[in-house]
Amino acid sequence: MVLERIFEENDQTAAANRRDFDTAGLTAVNLMSSPGAGKTTVLCEALRLLQGRLAVGIVEGDIETSIDADRLDGFGAAIALINTANGFGGECHLDAPMVRSALSRLPLADLDVLIIENVGNLVCPAEFDVGAHANAMVYSVTEGEEKPLKYPVMFRSADLVIVNKVDLIPHLDYDLALFYANLNKVHPGVAVIETSARTGHGIDQWCDWLSDLHRDTRVATIG
Repeated sequence: MVLERIFEENDQTAAANRRDFDTAGLTAVNLMSSPGAGKTTVLCEALRLLQGRLAVGIVEGDIETSIDADRLDGFGAAIALINTANGFGGECHLDAPMVRSALSRLPLADLDVLIIENVGNLVCPAEFDVGAHANAMVYSVTEGEEKPLKYPVMFRSADLVIVNKVDLIPHLDYDLALFYANLNKVHPGVAVIETSARTGHGIDQWCDWLSDLHRDTRVATIG
């Protein structure tokens, strides 16, 4: 009963967040990954390319420190930091009320896209609706081919899987085809973009996906 009430209250706040996003005319994306998958670097490279193309805001979630928020600064994005250790019990994920607490610190009406960079974790972030229009996740090839089978909720919740660090494949004992076979078992047909944040490979496709999502979301909202 307690868990049911927690999720019900979260979903109500998520719906309120989504209404505010729709009213502001922006598209929100929940960006998730395990720690070290390269989520922040992939986001930095996207922000670099999106300057002058989309107005982007960031809700940056971490348990402690402003390290990732500081890395994202300087690319033209409005940033609101949430440290879950400060008043949120040190949670290993963001939920809808946490995200809502950050919205007053962002110029929502001036934004096209809001990216909610969730706390690094392959479990809990996928279980909480934060009000986003879509979920994206960054998966690194260094994590192994079996991750979709071991953490299916995360991979099933994703509208886009960004397969990062593909430049390392020649140096690893890694079977990309096996990863895709495992991914297809838990989420057939999910959109995939292969990237290397270090070389910039695939980052333009990630930016195009964000632009297309914003266009489609606005058409659906207006319609």
